[in-house]
Amino acid sequence: MKIYHHIDEFTPLANAVVTIGTFDGVHLGHRKIISGIKELAESTGGETVLLTFFPHPRMILHPEDESIKLINTMGEKAELLEELGIDHLIITPFSRDFSNQTAEAYIRDVLVNKIGTKKIVIGYDHRFGKDRQGGLEDLLRLGPVYGFDVVEIPEQDINDVAVSSTRVRSALLSGEIAMANNFLGYAFFITGAVVRGDQLGRKIGYPTANIVIQETYKLIPSGGIFAAKVKIAGVLYNGMAYIGTRPTINGLKRNIEVNIFDFDQEIYNQKIRLEFHHFIRGDVKFNSLEELTAQIAKDKIDVAEVLATES
Repeated sequence: MKIYHHIDEFTPLANAVVTIGTFDGVHLGHRKIISGIKELAESTGGETVLLTFFPHPRMILHPEDESIKLINTMGEKAELLEELGIDHLIITPFSRDFSNQTAEAYIRDVLVNKIGTKKIVIGYDHRFGKDRQGGLEDLLRLGPVYGFDVVEIPEQDINDVAVSSTRVRSALLSGEIAMANNFLGYAFFITGAVVRGDQLGRKIGYPTANIVIQETYKLIPSGGIFAAKVKIAGVLYNGMAYIGTRPTINGLKRNIEVNIFDFDQEIYNQKIRLEFHHFIRGDVKFNSLEELTAQIAKDKIDVAEVLATES
């Protein structure tokens, strides 16, 4: 997959099969759409183009709203789309100027002149252009003028996408990892760099890799202990992840850390992928480090049992 970080980097194609959207989560609903454009491209000798935006439009149009949390970072989304076989990913910087284009200017200048769109796959509710005035009806009207066909995504499929995104976010925030993963079609994951912590885990016999995520908009699941898998340099390890403030030692800052099973390497500053497979228990304040250590020993047994069923 080729990635372009601005529409101006893209050379128009002879036969571009295009879809547009945020595709946050790249979940099962999105995958149905992606499968559709791939089949269309294969049947017409075209190439698939997915046009997305960053930052998320809401971040630009409503900067005061800090509640916006996304299932994927842009890097994670690109990784998932590449796995699905998209040919071209265009990440267009979203700005107020971009949003103020008229519908026809957007269609003519972006979709036709910049991309070379011959077929566009779009939902009935997709809006674009100044004040979101553009939509499916404009594409249908201007398709014959500019030489492209419009394929409408069925309303039920669009509703499935909206419902799935909402349910994934809700499930993650309430600790229902298995439910979120069912909607996603893969194990929810985060990617981040390993940094040095205060070594508490090492002191009590359960050393952890502390992970820092730079993207503040990334959605983080509710606190607790999770059965996890960790990808390091292409190798997947089982592990026990923790999200929380470590209330037993009166911690204030939320930590994301993972005890990696059968692993003893220095990985500071390395970027790793932490997959969440099952929720084990919520975050609890214990009366002592001894109580905490005893509970972690039980948690590790539970995690190992859960992950063994997936082997």
